[in-house]
Amino acid sequence: MTVEIISIGTELLLGQIVDTNAAWLSARLAEVGIEVYRRTTVGDNLMRIVAALREALERADGVIAIGGLGPTDDDLTREAFANIMGEPLVLDASEAERLKAFFAARGRTITERQLRQAMRPASAQPIPNPNGTAPGLYAEWNGKLMFALPGPPNEFVPMATNAVLPRLAERTGGRVIRSRVLRLCGIGESDAEAQLSDLIQSENPTLAPLAKLGEVHFRITARADSPDLAEHMIAQMEHAVRERLGAFIFGVDETTLEQVVVQHLIEAGQSLAVAESCTGGLLGHRITSVPGSSEVFLGGVISYSNALKEALLGVPRSVLETHGAVSEPTARAMAEGARERLGSWWGIGITGIAGPSGGTPDKPVGLVYIGVSDPTATVVKSQVFPGDRATVKYRATQYALWLLYQGVKQGGCDSLLQP
Repeated sequence: MTVEIISIGTELLLGQIVDTNAAWLSARLAEVGIEVYRRTTVGDNLMRIVAALREALERADGVIAIGGLGPTDDDLTREAFANIMGEPLVLDASEAERLKAFFAARGRTITERQLRQAMRPASAQPIPNPNGTAPGLYAEWNGKLMFALPGPPNEFVPMATNAVLPRLAERTGGRVIRSRVLRLCGIGESDAEAQLSDLIQSENPTLAPLAKLGEVHFRITARADSPDLAEHMIAQMEHAVRERLGAFIFGVDETTLEQVVVQHLIEAGQSLAVAESCTGGLLGHRITSVPGSSEVFLGGVISYSNALKEALLGVPRSVLETHGAVSEPTARAMAEGARERLGSWWGIGITGIAGPSGGTPDKPVGLVYIGVSDPTATVVKSQVFPGDRATVKYRATQYALWLLYQGVKQGGCDSLLQP
């Protein structure tokens, strides 16, 4: 069964609010086996709303409209439904009484404008709204299902959960759609995709690459007659992917790289300290965003100036004068200084040029040196990251976390010395 989602509101088109409702609904529809092939956003214009509804109903088995059910003149979803169905709008007596009681309980008299929320196409049914004034709409027309729900999330979510999704689930016969996302680091999207090209051709389950900042994701989606069968199909595809790219997979679904780093440090009983220059504390922020990180993270030094690199981390003045703040020897000394002066097992040092200015032909914007140190060795890697200042900073912390993850997982920093 296919359904299209139509989000209604000029404020969405102007970018004044973000449409979180449609994203939430798409995920919930997949859970009950409903395919969503298209989502449309349309402004508060009756003819354009009607056109969007008509086109959706020509393609799909049903449509869910979000927004446009309030009391103002630009709330036009009721009128659009009536236009499509060729029916007059009628006052729903039970909803009218509910609205009157709602306003009376607050010491207010309902106005005609407020009462128009109780209007519906003649053959449509109201969907109760326990958290607001505007009821939703449900209709079956020409063999198609039509739903309309108000836009405020605190009203939309419970109404969709309790009234829309159960009705749709009855039509799927238990069929489900399940997805799992594999998260990779240390490999580019094109290289990863090339190694999985035959698997990407699979139709069920499907395997789709998704480029993310500092990561590559592969989404596995299975359509099946039961949740257990869907999970089995996903597991088989995941196994095939891991056989080829397992070395680069660090997590699944919402798992972040900092989460797995903290977990590996806890399991190894090892601590961490960081020294940051160009990232300005971002690495420490990401680590301390993980619950339980206090078990392993001792702290960090934001040594933006050369004077603090020397005073707090023990970076030799001769290194700074000879090689500069952005250099392999400085990153090495920062990592070792963080580890030795803060008393941790692992130390990380990051120094670079985040931009947009400060680059030279020898040291361009985006150049970052990352040092990783433990009692066995110190390793320094360099990268030239593309992007604006915020992107360079994020990519630098991502690469630092990836190097640390590899070192902890493989038993020591000396493992990073291998090509």
